Amino acid sequence: MAALRDALRELPDDVFFDLLESDDAYLLVLDVPGASAASIDVTVENGRLCVEARREETFPDDFEYVEENRTVNRELSLTMPDDVTGEAVETAVERGVVEVRLPKDGATTIDVVEDESA
Repeated sequence: MAALRDALRELPDDVFFDLLESDDAYLLVLDVPGASAASIDVTVENGRLCVEARREETFPDDFEYVEENRTVNRELSLTMPDDVTGEAVETAVERGVVEVRLPKDGATTIDVVEDESA
């Protein structure tokens, strides 16, 4: 887990996260304001967890941007803990918060689920 903690410390200051651990898994919680399950991709490649999130840009037709200071795209690449295979990563998205569950003894799928009540 040390490699994952080190990678999280290297993230930009405007990336907010929590990292939790149980006997079975790690849970990474990332704030991705404006993103939905449809605009978030989570993959595992070569021992790295990759999260790509795109903020959905909507505004009234009679307005145009004067200045934009919020990140539209966010790409994060983090080293997986040694005790995680990455084969059964589970992802849930609710109200701009993505939860990535990294089982310590993995299965075989990556799922993205969006809470319908949001």
